[in-house]
Amino acid sequence: MKNPSELLYTESHEWVKEMEDGTVKIGLTDYAQHSLGDLVFINLPEVDDEVESGEAFSDVESVKAVSDVISPVTGKVIAINEELLDHPELVNEAPYDAWFVQIGEVSDKEELLSVSAYEEIVAKEEA
Repeated sequence: MKNPSELLYTESHEWVKEMEDGTVKIGLTDYAQHSLGDLVFINLPEVDDEVESGEAFSDVESVKAVSDVISPVTGKVIAINEELLDHPELVNEAPYDAWFVQIGEVSDKEELLSVSAYEEIVAKEEA
């Protein structure tokens, strides 16, 4: 799968979509879901929870392991993708449609990467 150029990325394999209203949506990249294998459970935060840039806000359980999902921004959870709670496999099927959370009151952003910078990191990890 091609990584969409309109998204931003993190070294820990999350994607970020900046919305027109100043909020962001966060999800896992195709590389992350492929590395994890079939997801069987996703633990999401609650609406109104605070998230901290560089800190875990969620975890995912796959057939291989449990892994943290790291927030690339500081802010407040304004929406969660409740569909993922019952259907974690949606991340495997369409990782760029299966957002985890929407964050508002965004302040501190981790260093976000362009698609080309992210693909360089993936290429190094695959080598």
